Amino acid sequence: MPPFERHVFVCGNRRETGHPRGCCDPAGGETLHRLFKAAAADRGLARRVRVNKAGCLDQCEHGPTVVVYPEAVWYGGVTPDDIGEIVDQHLVGGVPVARLRLDDACVNTGSCPHKPRRPATA
Repeated sequence: MPPFERHVFVCGNRRETGHPRGCCDPAGGETLHRLFKAAAADRGLARRVRVNKAGCLDQCEHGPTVVVYPEAVWYGGVTPDDIGEIVDQHLVGGVPVARLRLDDACVNTGSCPHKPRRPATA
């Protein structure tokens, strides 16, 4: 079997309600993951694109979060209504969805406008 062209990781992390960092799957139903897999299969991508569940991707303030490799395109605030657009435009067409894409300055950084400020330690 040829290697996958892309890997899609869908964060399924859960935290208690009201946690300051938020969480990507508060209901715990893995809905986004299931819908991404179905959309990829519906478009004949099952052998070319792998959709995986992920634990915490450490981008909680931007959640629900999805990342597509090998391009390392990070999406934030993804809803079920966004999945068709991501699959059609990015996975099929090769063009990331700009309106959902996280700014590189906010990914894997200690601070960005979306992260809560941590109290100073003495």
